[in-house]
Amino acid sequence: MIKQIRTDQLQPGMYIHDLNCGWLDHPFVSNAFYVRDRATCDKIVNLGIRELYIDTLKGADVFTARPQAEVNADLERRLQEIARKQPDKAVVVELRDEAARARRLHGEASKLARLVLDDVRLGQPIRIERIDPLVDNMVDSLFRHQDALLPMARLKDLDDYNFEHSVGVAALLIAFGRAMKLPRDDIRQLAIGGLLHDIGKGQVPEAILNKPSRLTDDEYARMQSHVNESLRLIDGVPGVGPIARQVVAEHHERIDGSGYPNRLQGKEISLYGQMAAIVDVYDAITSDKVYNRGMPPTQAMKKLLEWSKHHFDPQLVQTFIRAVGIYPTGALVRLESNRMGVVVEQNEGKLLEPVVRVFYHAGQQHYVPPEIVDLAKVQDRIASCESYEKWKIDPHQWLPA
Repeated sequence: MIKQIRTDQLQPGMYIHDLNCGWLDHPFVSNAFYVRDRATCDKIVNLGIRELYIDTLKGADVFTARPQAEVNADLERRLQEIARKQPDKAVVVELRDEAARARRLHGEASKLARLVLDDVRLGQPIRIERIDPLVDNMVDSLFRHQDALLPMARLKDLDDYNFEHSVGVAALLIAFGRAMKLPRDDIRQLAIGGLLHDIGKGQVPEAILNKPSRLTDDEYARMQSHVNESLRLIDGVPGVGPIARQVVAEHHERIDGSGYPNRLQGKEISLYGQMAAIVDVYDAITSDKVYNRGMPPTQAMKKLLEWSKHHFDPQLVQTFIRAVGIYPTGALVRLESNRMGVVVEQNEGKLLEPVVRVFYHAGQQHYVPPEIVDLAKVQDRIASCESYEKWKIDPHQWLPA
């Protein structure tokens, strides 16, 4: 049986089923492994992990621990409560009118992110004049209709992950800032911070960033150094204001003090740093990498809720979920009718009933004529969030164009 335990209950002889944290938040080669010694237990506690999951069929048990099914049921109930509290989300243009612009914009953003990181690797300064127009266009697009650009920002090539992750974080921060009703200038600075938040990784050897095996303590420290490297690189760059700087400086801090580089706690972390931490983790755990497959977005939302007990502000997590959706645009879903499709648009006030482009039948395992299904107007409902890779479906083919 899979059970959730506190890390202070972890003992040698247990089998960890899931470390219950993001891949960049620990140095182990896998999230699942047998615990052989006390030093491993201590290392996990020192990483700031508060709760994890053990497999009692493969190792020792904690008889009073909660089964994973019970934890998941509680998280599902909380998601349902959040869905009923969704605020209004204004749409300025129709999705079909914005989709083509958003697709072009995403391509431009990915190319620019690559150029900026290449400049850093070559010792060139950051040219903010190249970033400003892109940020303005991203803000404009997301304000017109965020369901056009956000699914594009989820699409990442394994070889270009570090560039496209920055684009995804920037887009999500714009949507988050809009949901928080922040001033437009503040949202622009959030986006600039998102694009530059990992710029210091240009100073970290790729052999460490993409290492498919366990990081040594020195390698893990080197990887964490990217935050201070990023701050050094943006220091004195015109147009990078205090908000963008806080995004860069604080996106790995956690409200319980377990983050890095400064182990800030609670209100020591700015609002913008707390927002960036939530977005950075969400984009990371939903993305495929050379050493790990991303999880479906709805599962990632549950993880954010679970981790908000210790690492994130619970109210901010709920606002982020409402901003992006329980079944975010671009997610592959399976309906109760056994049909499958991609979420193409959210319905105002109905987070559990988005608009889906249906194109596949899971039971019969073949494609069906594409059809737009508004779940707010039919009896069918979403049964599960699925993996594109598992079903060998190309997401690019089915997103709005």
